[in-house]
Amino acid sequence: MYPVTQIQLTFESGGRPIRIDCFQPAADGQCFPAVIGLHGSGGGYATMAEPATLLAQQGFAVYVLHYFDRTATAGAADKATIFRHFPLWMKTLWDAVGFVARQSPVDPERIGLLGFSLGAYLACSAAAIDSRIRAVVEFFGGLPKEMKFFMRRLCPILILHGDADPTVPVEEAYHLQQVLERKGIPYELQVYPGEGHSFTPEAWRDAGLRSRAFLTKYLAAGDVQATP
Repeated sequence: MYPVTQIQLTFESGGRPIRIDCFQPAADGQCFPAVIGLHGSGGGYATMAEPATLLAQQGFAVYVLHYFDRTATAGAADKATIFRHFPLWMKTLWDAVGFVARQSPVDPERIGLLGFSLGAYLACSAAAIDSRIRAVVEFFGGLPKEMKFFMRRLCPILILHGDADPTVPVEEAYHLQQVLERKGIPYELQVYPGEGHSFTPEAWRDAGLRSRAFLTKYLAAGDVQATP
């Protein structure tokens, strides 16, 4: 287990400064796989600190992206705001992948995404067009139906969802599963009975273990599979 250093850096996207919280394993000279964390519609940067720290302790360089900085958004609870800003957030994530790939402790060939809710939709959408992304873990999100017009490829995805989610129906998880199966992309799916748009502590623990194992398999272990 690595000690973790935490700093905040800034890069530019669309002429705006974008903050990114960095959780890095403290080990001089070593190169690590990277995971970009994407919060949900409420912002919730602080809630990302715990999973980011846990992953960094296991040898992942983790970067929590403040993608709302691009649109000066405090929250995105309504669909109109999400539809209006989604393309700009996607461009910000594209720029963030390039920024992370240039960081000294990062292996640019091993970059993954970890998204929650709105952030999970962004993660899956980015994975459909960006070959630099090698694995995705998505919590209670999905793949927007509109992405079928833009999809170029996909990478292995871990799908984690509650079957009682009132915000993002579990059908979104099954739709993503169908897309991955049609394309022959490796995936894992865990649907938690009775869980909603967040998880109970027991489900969180299980999802955390699954997430770490999945990222280790496809990033840390170098077993990368994707379609062109």
